[in-house]
Amino acid sequence: MLRTELNEAMKTAMRAKDTAGLGTIRLILAALKDRDIAARSKGNYDGIPEDEMLQMFNSMIKQRRESITLYEQGGRCELAQKEQEEIVVIQRFMPKQMDEAEVLAAVKGAIASADAKGLKDMGRVMAVLKEKYAGQMDFTHASATLKQNLV
Repeated sequence: MLRTELNEAMKTAMRAKDTAGLGTIRLILAALKDRDIAARSKGNYDGIPEDEMLQMFNSMIKQRRESITLYEQGGRCELAQKEQEEIVVIQRFMPKQMDEAEVLAAVKGAIASADAKGLKDMGRVMAVLKEKYAGQMDFTHASATLKQNLV
């Protein structure tokens, strides 16, 4: 379903002559194709599943946020703005992101389900969160919230 949505969005961007959106969607499709090809070596000829696509989107957004920080430090605001526009396009294909309270509730639920007692159990709890909430939360923020609740 997500693949179809991406292809339809690409066609729509072409018709609307939205060069920024079209470029970003093409970047997404290229990254997706790379992951699909890598998955073939593991015997998965249908391509990566949607949860891995969502993880790919999260990593693309994380890369762009890091670039924005560097561009702003270097005084290249026009490039930072371009990266921000790409983030907006990528987020169109992701489920609604969880807010602060929802992340906290999810972290507490994952701590309980993993029976975590301290920071040494952080890996197990993060695995539960990534499995259950792929694409719905910023795991960097979730990791910080988890640290606060495990201490």
